[in-house]
Amino acid sequence: MMIIKAMLIKAAPDILSSEITPKHLYLNRRRFLAGLPVAGAALLAGRALGGAKIEGVAKSPFSTTEKVTPFNDVTHYNNYYEFGTSKEQPADLAKTLKTSPWTVSVEGAVNRPQVFDIGAIMKMAPLEERIYRHRCVEAWSIVVPWIGFPLNALIKQVEPTSKAKFVAFQTLYDAKQMPASRFAGIPLPYVEGLRMDEAMHPLAILCVGMYGEVLPNQNGAPLRLVVPWKYGFKSIKSIVKIRFVEKQPPTTWNISGPSEYGFYSNVNPAVDHPRWSQASERRLGEFFKRKTLPFNGYADQVAQLYAGMDLKKDF
Repeated sequence: MMIIKAMLIKAAPDILSSEITPKHLYLNRRRFLAGLPVAGAALLAGRALGGAKIEGVAKSPFSTTEKVTPFNDVTHYNNYYEFGTSKEQPADLAKTLKTSPWTVSVEGAVNRPQVFDIGAIMKMAPLEERIYRHRCVEAWSIVVPWIGFPLNALIKQVEPTSKAKFVAFQTLYDAKQMPASRFAGIPLPYVEGLRMDEAMHPLAILCVGMYGEVLPNQNGAPLRLVVPWKYGFKSIKSIVKIRFVEKQPPTTWNISGPSEYGFYSNVNPAVDHPRWSQASERRLGEFFKRKTLPFNGYADQVAQLYAGMDLKKDF
């Protein structure tokens, strides 16, 4: 069943790319100020993407009580370089992604390596709606009602061995489905990784939906990772392989820019990106910036994972 559901002006040389209001948000605000009744139209435009509703989802006590970012903003301002390097491209270009059939290979240092189809994954553990903050390294953020289950549920099923110190993830790469990928400027397929204790933490989830529906293609369908205390690029989309390894695995952005993107990538306002500050952020749909919180506001839950580490060195 398908459900249709005031900035300071700076001289041009001083304006950072991270501070520029996205064009579609600027135009939406102008329509609002002009008194046009666009709110309902915007919601319908977002729902017209056509997502299948997910039933039987429990509310999670891990959720934030912050205001949820509008669906239309979250689905039309995306980082998914396989489908274009501008934020607006993936919503159009990701329509070519085929999400069925879909399998995920789980292998490496485990006693029970397996290949799961997406149906089996969705039944692996009770699905919850978790309203998480999501912070992107470019200094913008969103609050999204993700639907998924703890990554540790899958980990327990495959029984990692004592050699499993890290979990490596790999996304789909198919040049025929992703013709814009030749302009991505990063090595593909996209890869990411977590330390084992990070992967076992109950805040880290495997995500199959958002806003009550299956994931839109541009948001990582049909299966993605969500690690809310880390910058968004750690939450790898469209996963096809999970491998348990003994040594720290390579990660795409660390390969591409090791001075800018570290393995851990925890949200840390005290560590600036070389090209902009991380001390503040702008929530999509809002004009004014807000202070960036350590670990994206999840410090009480995860700071102990990094006790004794230098989080400026291990960024």
